[in-house]
Amino acid sequence: MNYKCLDDLKTFLSSSYPEIKTGEWDIVPETCPPEMDGDITVNCFRFAKTFRKSPDEIAQKSLEFLLSHPDVEKAEKIKAFVNVTIKGGALHRDTVGKFCLIMESCNVPESQRKRVLVEFSAPNTNKPQHLGHVRNNTIGMSLASLMKRVGHHVFRINLVNDRGIHICKSMIAYQRFGNGCTPESTGKKGDHLVGDFYVKFDGELRKQLKDLKDQNPELKEKTDEELFLQTEIGRAAQEMLLKWEAGDSETIDLWKKMNSWVFAGFEETYKRMGIEFEHTYLESQTYLLGKTLVEENLKKGIFLKRDDGAVFIDLEDMKLGKKVLLRSDGTSVYITQDLGTTLLKYRDYSPDIQIWVVGDEQIHHFKTLFAVLKKMGFPWAENLHHLSYGMVNLPTGKMKSREGTVVDADDLFDEMVSLAKSAAMERVGEGKIPEDIDRRSEIIGIGAIKFNLLKFNPKTTIMFDPQASIKFEGDTGPYVQYACARINSIGRKAKEAGILIQTEVNWNLASSREEKELSVRIMQYPDVLKMAASKMDSSTVSEYLLDLAKSFNRFYREHSILNSDNDELKKTRIALCFRTRDVLADGLRTLTIDVPEAM
Repeated sequence: MNYKCLDDLKTFLSSSYPEIKTGEWDIVPETCPPEMDGDITVNCFRFAKTFRKSPDEIAQKSLEFLLSHPDVEKAEKIKAFVNVTIKGGALHRDTVGKFCLIMESCNVPESQRKRVLVEFSAPNTNKPQHLGHVRNNTIGMSLASLMKRVGHHVFRINLVNDRGIHICKSMIAYQRFGNGCTPESTGKKGDHLVGDFYVKFDGELRKQLKDLKDQNPELKEKTDEELFLQTEIGRAAQEMLLKWEAGDSETIDLWKKMNSWVFAGFEETYKRMGIEFEHTYLESQTYLLGKTLVEENLKKGIFLKRDDGAVFIDLEDMKLGKKVLLRSDGTSVYITQDLGTTLLKYRDYSPDIQIWVVGDEQIHHFKTLFAVLKKMGFPWAENLHHLSYGMVNLPTGKMKSREGTVVDADDLFDEMVSLAKSAAMERVGEGKIPEDIDRRSEIIGIGAIKFNLLKFNPKTTIMFDPQASIKFEGDTGPYVQYACARINSIGRKAKEAGILIQTEVNWNLASSREEKELSVRIMQYPDVLKMAASKMDSSTVSEYLLDLAKSFNRFYREHSILNSDNDELKKTRIALCFRTRDVLADGLRTLTIDVPEAM
């Protein structure tokens, strides 16, 4: 979709430069800078390479054509930019007047639609999810939602690490300190209960490490990891892991019981965040898959064997060194199981694109994984992507899960919902408590967390401030939600006043700069969604929603909507409000953020 004057300009320029095929280029309008006069800007620098002409020449031709166009009120050329003021009726006719077409044009063409697999979350079953998981879940779910919104076929995948030494640590601590307790007997969520024992294990380990170093001064320079198996509790955890791998029934029963508690707790957390998956893989079921792949490729000569028996791949030509895939004792390393799981996911879902949402500390790991898969000859390995993200901290500092100082996801949700409830109560005043205040507070509080985590490029390390993120003013989720709620209020008041909102209104009446700015921003929505999806960056959508909400609030401040003396203008402005709300709500839902009817 485009403005008619720009479609006509494209036709004119195509005839002026017939050697250029029309389908090879397009005119994408940009928002005119606020300090300049105009509704949109045509950047002719973009066409110079296509036309092999100077940007200034193209801009001059464009200016002359646009000045003669019946839809254009005025135009001016500044360097190779042409700022265009479109007549109000024409501008709205091509934007909000074609609102259904705008919303439909959010989808990419059928030929460009892909099968996209997004893997995210990936928690361990030895502790509850924390703020870092919340960022991962939010980025992963919003990316999947964004991809689906523009027309791709999306599969959301979780891979849970439910085995290994870290799980055994919680199990050993439970055996020693649990006294047979359960989530029911303690009144705790299962993931929290298991996490408590992970912390207890670490506390006992630290005590034993201190005693070990005190008794053996020559060990003081050794790291905790080097001394792990020299402690009694460390050896006990390692022995439990060996029992698990051997299928010891008592160990397996305890493992299943404690994991079931954690999975039940995870499900509550996911439900509260609106997180869903098409499938959850368990590492206990997939961790051996990669060994077969390694053995097959060793026979093919793609992998090599060292003198000590370890299997490796030479990635020196990719500047990734040499990577061991099987240790000398035949055991697999982490990347080995990733090889198997990646192939399993491909066989299960036949995706065109696979995306992993994983922290930036794993950048090298995924570069290596993708390189190994390419060496193995899988053509689809060209379409593997690691969406890395930075750390998220609180004003109080970093999180340390082993010491029990993490920012627990469930506690964070409770705090944010409580803050949202207080903020909402300040708005409605004492004695006017809405019946849906709890549900309203949940939507605002969880939405505030998500929006705050999504308004930054994923690669950015961010500081999450609960108090700042819940404000109804500023660059926050509640600010955007409040714009929707304000428009809902306008709609209710219009209905009470008996104003019938018509589908066809006189857009010629909405000629102010603020009204036209809203229309221009609304028309940008499909391009914003498609650009965000192509960049795999939901912050593009967040930034757009903030700009649209700010444009609406400028319009709301400057113009009377329900109190206008002109009934036709009143209906036109109400219709413009509704178009704005529908885009804001669609954008928020694309980010997996709900919209309350009122704030």
